[in-house]
Amino acid sequence: QVQLVESGGGLVQPGGSLRLTCAASGDIYTIRTMYWHRQAPGKQRELVAGISTGGSATYADSVKGRFTISRDNYKNTVVLQMNSLKPEDTAKYYCNADSIRRGVEYWGQGTRVTVSS
Repeated sequence: QVQLVESGGGLVQPGGSLRLTCAASGDIYTIRTMYWHRQAPGKQRELVAGISTGGSATYADSVKGRFTISRDNYKNTVVLQMNSLKPEDTAKYYCNADSIRRGVEYWGQGTRVTVSS
């Protein structure tokens, strides 16, 4: 089993920055790609960014150039640096990891981000 715990959410003004951290524990050797997803009120969950074990990153078009995902395989953390935040970035952000075990994935409990003046 793998446990994922997110931190770093909060209230920020438009144009501001936040740094989200996801800490993994447990059977971390089974983790492959890690992701950040978000779900805004009344909307479906959407993929924000992902990063492979080798550090290759992908982003949703809506966050390209503003968000950066990074990974520290020694500290077992993945970080989402969010800059130039917009009100439409308001959502609950979830850390997700897929596993070397087929069909297995893990989710954190989420951390809330609110962008408002």
